[in-house]
Amino acid sequence: MKKEWLRTRDLLLIGGLILLAVSWLVRAAGPAAPPASETFEINDSHLHLTNYVQEGTSIHDFLNMMGTKVGRAAIFGIPLQQEWSYISTGGFAPTFYLQTDAPLYYYSFTDAVIAMAYRSLPPDQQARLDPMITGFNPADMYAANHVRRVLMTFPGVFSGIGEFTIHQELMSAKIAGGPASLTNPALDRLLDFAGDVGLVVLIHDDVDEPFPGPGQEPYQVVQLGELFLRHPKTTIIWAHGGLERVVRPLKDQLSVIDRLLSNPDLGHLHIDLSKDETAKFIVSTPETITAAAALINRHPDRFLFGTDEVAPSDQTAYLKVYRMYQPLFAQLAPAVSQQVRKGNYARLFDQARRSVRAWERANVPEQSR
Repeated sequence: MKKEWLRTRDLLLIGGLILLAVSWLVRAAGPAAPPASETFEINDSHLHLTNYVQEGTSIHDFLNMMGTKVGRAAIFGIPLQQEWSYISTGGFAPTFYLQTDAPLYYYSFTDAVIAMAYRSLPPDQQARLDPMITGFNPADMYAANHVRRVLMTFPGVFSGIGEFTIHQELMSAKIAGGPASLTNPALDRLLDFAGDVGLVVLIHDDVDEPFPGPGQEPYQVVQLGELFLRHPKTTIIWAHGGLERVVRPLKDQLSVIDRLLSNPDLGHLHIDLSKDETAKFIVSTPETITAAAALINRHPDRFLFGTDEVAPSDQTAYLKVYRMYQPLFAQLAPAVSQQVRKGNYARLFDQARRSVRAWERANVPEQSR
């Protein structure tokens, strides 16, 4: 009996060692090659797995939602947690920032949640995802330190930072500690570090105030242009061109974007076509569709498709924004449509993967990788 027990124990020990070795080899090899783009309709540059109370979609369920429609997706949480203040809402637990007057606060643990979810996947599924770091306060001079710390803790996982917010309609004023600013040196420090590492940056900043006065000039556009110019080595995606629920397009919105993308010093700037509210503006009339298509056809390598869905529940809900943009895609030249829906994502994020992994090899101790 004792010998049988020893054999069983030895077999379990050997089996455990084999599993550890296989696990180490999988991690060392990293994710597999991304899937062939021609087998899918889109890549998604903008997907929130969690909502404003850090609840959301299982990464395994999300991969099922991607199915055969979505090849790759940039995934991240929401960096802000909505406080449940009993004094404000009593027993009602808000899940969205417009449901209460209580403040929002930065929730850094979201990055660990995303990283651990990603690491739970086999390499072929990891290859379809590009996790992003977003749990930092862009008004904090230590924000860049947070990003560095996350990369050191979870090497082999992240490809970029964002989506993070500077100005956002009715939300920014609710953030505990005060809003961020486009002129804050903390933001420059953050974007400098992202450029040094090769991280893609997905930044949200409204193009205008929610309710601007007559003749009021949108200072955000000026400050945004200056910010973009200060960081020529950083790959930047401006989330949905600065539009929001109550932030309407500028009178010359497309001209503003055209001037930015035509500037030879802003070749690192890109726009994502995401969010249902943005899609509503673009496809509202035949004229707006034609004008937007003409702009994209002029700058085919500067636009990416994204959904900006938050914790989608099923594939129908997840692909709602993609269906909304169909009239726009139909007016793009076929090759341009391919670039916007898939090619530009692959180009930017493939380069980010190579650059970030190289930075990790140079900076993360080998025993930690």
